[in-house]
Amino acid sequence: MTAKTDYRTAIVTGAGTGIGKSVATALLRAGWNTVFCGRRKKVLDEAIAEAGPTQAKALAVACDISKADQVDDLFETVAAAFGRVDLLFNNAGMSYKSTPIDEIPVEVWNDIVGVNLTGSFLCARAAFGAMRKQQPMGGRIINNGSVSAYAPRPGSVPYTATKHAITGLTKTLALDGRPYDIACGQIDIGNALTDMAQAMTVGVPQANGSIAAEAVMDVQHVADAVVHMASLPFDANVLFMTVMATKMPFVGRG
Repeated sequence: MTAKTDYRTAIVTGAGTGIGKSVATALLRAGWNTVFCGRRKKVLDEAIAEAGPTQAKALAVACDISKADQVDDLFETVAAAFGRVDLLFNNAGMSYKSTPIDEIPVEVWNDIVGVNLTGSFLCARAAFGAMRKQQPMGGRIINNGSVSAYAPRPGSVPYTATKHAITGLTKTLALDGRPYDIACGQIDIGNALTDMAQAMTVGVPQANGSIAAEAVMDVQHVADAVVHMASLPFDANVLFMTVMATKMPFVGRG
């Protein structure tokens, strides 16, 4: 039986579907003990089953990252299972249909901030604490920013505001982590083809008021990029990386 300290340990939030599932699977296959975190245990178990046999271990943990007590329980579970945390991929997020700000329900704003921003804070807080105290000390936090961390889509106030805030979280963690060998970087993703992005292949609102289909890319490219970022030694860091469909409307958006 493999000792629990033989492999590095990664936590991926929102790992049941989409980008999170692809990244968690890639890390697992690359030799990381990987914790698939999400709200639905059944979906997480299915994602692990689809990953197939690996030497590294996979663990499904149901958690609502917007709830501080559940995040604390998540990290306690990981510590008991693997002894340490080497990587957090802060990926879980939610969005809303394109809507003018005055028509966005306050509860929608609260929900999106709760997952995208507060959830990322809570997970980063717990990961930072674990990485700071463990021996050997250190680790890496990678935040899922989005192209919307730089340029908004029409009618996307809650999502864009949280993604801009993630950039501030990334920069501060990168600074505060220096004394503890905790690196922090951000991957900004544009039009990775997941179930959530299917609408882009049909037509989504553009800055000029039109509706148009957009170019997309295989989500595996995102997974490969995160594995690269995660595999760097602590004295090297990808602070920001943009991985996007080459022909998507980002450069020159607006």
